[in-house]
Amino acid sequence: MRIVIFCDMEGVACIEHWEQVTAGHSLYEEARRLYTDEMNAAVRGARAAGATEITVVDCHGAGGAYNFKSFLPERLESGAQYVLGHPWARYIEAFERGCDAILFVGAHAMAGTPDGVLCHTVSSEAWYNAWINETRVGESGILSAIAGCWDVPAVFVSGDAATCREVKALLGPQVVTAEVKRGLSCFSAVHMAPRDACSLIEMGVARALSTRNWPKPYKPTTSPVTFRVELAGPERVSDFKGRQGVEIVEPRTVISTAATFWQAWDQFWYRHA
Repeated sequence: MRIVIFCDMEGVACIEHWEQVTAGHSLYEEARRLYTDEMNAAVRGARAAGATEITVVDCHGAGGAYNFKSFLPERLESGAQYVLGHPWARYIEAFERGCDAILFVGAHAMAGTPDGVLCHTVSSEAWYNAWINETRVGESGILSAIAGCWDVPAVFVSGDAATCREVKALLGPQVVTAEVKRGLSCFSAVHMAPRDACSLIEMGVARALSTRNWPKPYKPTTSPVTFRVELAGPERVSDFKGRQGVEIVEPRTVISTAATFWQAWDQFWYRHA
């Protein structure tokens, strides 16, 4: 069994402030330990369920030299390989090689979720909302759709209650969830103790992978596929001018259209010769 674990920082227990997830702040170092420990718990759970190849991807953009590499190297759990420093939602090597399932650890809710701790979609400053066809999605939905292009299902998520609710609504009740905190607002929550959160994640991952009662891979139901983003301001659209398959339809809205979601996502971010 070959799996990929996508990890983010905002959904980790005892994290509820931007300074905890932004490099350069003193609180960030404490949060890195919490983040690494929850990820390690997921790796242990995957090993217990018989996973033979575990790839962990750091998906948290902490800023500067720590972008997508917030794990503490000396604390990394053995028995897995770690993808560090890679641009967000661009790692597909494991899917191309062959992968059975993906899991989300430390995930957060989409922008505008009232009880979503540190909720946002891709960028808290540049984006408001995103849709795949007519379905509004957060980051977990985007990653699930990318994996779905290779017929890989998302089977587990840990984070706050709002995130777990969001992922189940999108992918189905078969997704195993680990609610490690309950948001009271964007910047406050009722948290599990970190040790208890790690235990819940470890047991949940083991159960999700061993029972194999998995939801279907997430695939948009119509083709071509559109990816639409509402940006924070009209100045943001200039980045997307001249990209093949990408259209600016309103002063703050861009749409990428392609045969598959991966193609729509790929051309949304990159100019191809």
